[in-house]
Amino acid sequence: MEKQMSTLICFALKEEAAPFRKIAAGNAATAQAKILITGIGRQNTEKSVREFLTANSPELVLTCGLAGGLNPDLKHGEVVFELAGPAANDQKLVANLAAAGAKPVKFFCADHIATTVAEKKALRDETGADAVEMESAVIHAICRERGIPCAIVRVISDTASEDLPLDFNALSKSDKNLDYGKLFLAIAKSPGKIGALMQLQKKTKLAAEKLAEVLAKITFP
Repeated sequence: MEKQMSTLICFALKEEAAPFRKIAAGNAATAQAKILITGIGRQNTEKSVREFLTANSPELVLTCGLAGGLNPDLKHGEVVFELAGPAANDQKLVANLAAAGAKPVKFFCADHIATTVAEKKALRDETGADAVEMESAVIHAICRERGIPCAIVRVISDTASEDLPLDFNALSKSDKNLDYGKLFLAIAKSPGKIGALMQLQKKTKLAAEKLAEVLAKITFP
């Protein structure tokens, strides 16, 4: 039997990780796959990953979770990936990801959530990226320092043609986490947004489940 590679799988939020955690709990190879909840954004992610690596030496790091679509061709629930550092020429990993149903793309790592169609189009025009997220650049940088192969594997939660129902940047605390007080106030001011928020919650849950399926295929072959 082929030796199982030790893998660190990073998610910003526990909700993004929940479906994969459920699958991993029933797999005998779970000991080789460590899940790390980093928090949202560069600062939280850098602190969490550096702390983990002081006591652990994974052979592969995956930066996972939700991503916004910038390429109009990407659909909700599509799992996409990009390799970096020592993993960039890992044809076996590319083949495994493709066989699991993931599509190669170019990511842009932003410092805030892209919430509108107009902003997504501007990012697409400026960067040429296909998808946007907020944590992977710093994870790549840390892995590059240590010579650890690293790959982004994420799922499209909102497409290039979709506005998010609220500006979640304005509803975030200084540490990038959601301020529920601000959220409840925003909903009270715009109760018509409740339906769209519930739909977004449903779609992100389904997207996280799609991502979990792909991660399980490449982590527990």
